[in-house]
Amino acid sequence: MVVSWNEIALSTFATANVPPPAANRLGAIVQAAVFDAVNGFGQRYTPIHIAASGPEDASAAAAAAGAAHEALATLFPAQKTSLDAALATSIAGLVDEEDAQSVAAGVDWGKTVADQVVAWRAADGFSSAPPPYVFNSSPGQWQATPGGTGPPKFRTLATTMPFALTSPSQFRPVGPPALTSARYAQDFNEVMALGGTTSTVRTPFQTETAKFWQLDTPTAMWDRVADSLASERHTNLLQTARLLALTNISIADATIAVFDAKNAFNSWRPVTAIAQAATDGNPDTSPDPTWQPLLTTPYFQEYPSAHSGVSSAAAAVLTSFFGEDAAFTVTSAGLPGVTRSFTSFAEAVAQVADARVYAGFHFRFACEDAMRMGEQVGAQVRGTLMQRRSETDPN
Repeated sequence: MVVSWNEIALSTFATANVPPPAANRLGAIVQAAVFDAVNGFGQRYTPIHIAASGPEDASAAAAAAGAAHEALATLFPAQKTSLDAALATSIAGLVDEEDAQSVAAGVDWGKTVADQVVAWRAADGFSSAPPPYVFNSSPGQWQATPGGTGPPKFRTLATTMPFALTSPSQFRPVGPPALTSARYAQDFNEVMALGGTTSTVRTPFQTETAKFWQLDTPTAMWDRVADSLASERHTNLLQTARLLALTNISIADATIAVFDAKNAFNSWRPVTAIAQAATDGNPDTSPDPTWQPLLTTPYFQEYPSAHSGVSSAAAAVLTSFFGEDAAFTVTSAGLPGVTRSFTSFAEAVAQVADARVYAGFHFRFACEDAMRMGEQVGAQVRGTLMQRRSETDPN
């Protein structure tokens, strides 16, 4: 039931065309509601937000469906009709196995939990008006990039209340290397060679890799991995709810941490840096005003890489459940029929970093620093939320 409604959630996000940074937060809201609803029966783990117990004799599976449905219907009222139909299908399947009164009580409990979780996160600062943005034309500072206008997007994520972090800046990295450094020149020349539209050194596989990791949201890609591994390992209802809540909250908090750093350092993208290399003071970089990235650059600051950070955070949680050497396959909605299979989570995260360079979006140092941030965020989420109340409980 948890996996089924996670699939419905991902479909709901896709139908609404939610951009990745926003989808990362919404996935955490939905899965937090599902976990607290299911955990309410027995309270085996510390709650995320709702400490109350579920009603006796209510169906936990129905509570999972009710929580997911209510959260999604509240967040996406335009899709309520299709969500109502999905809930009716879930209820019909449960009534064949459980008492109808128990199912109804479970759905009602899930709805109650979801309403409280959604209301809680509505006040997290994401919807607040951002402070005025002042453009800075100094070398190294972010400039508007092709495909957008105005200030960088999603600035309120930098001040959004995290789920598990003590503050958005808890794991803020040291910042990009100096424009005059050898490391900056090395990574500048790498993305210039590999990430341009007319690159002669990027292979077809690398081009496909760039598109594969860009043409879907991190939440959808990593949630499908979590769903498949949970199904393969036959995790129970509560374990699966906890897995998805930890994965999605890690993704959300990593997004918040990354945007805190993006706004703090306000770094220019390769498309700007390469055009204006004559101003960077580095003798080992050369300008090319005609250079364009393989894919359209996301319209916000470069450092650190969001996809690298959130993927690393998700991988940290999945590793804690399934081990570093778990085998899994990733799919991308934007490239139907194309799959990427891995024998470790580290291998997959490394490919994400490569993809951001191949796409022309990021310098390598922005990906590596984000990966370290993601590991820290994942460990913080795993070590502070949804803790076992008894050492005899698995995971």
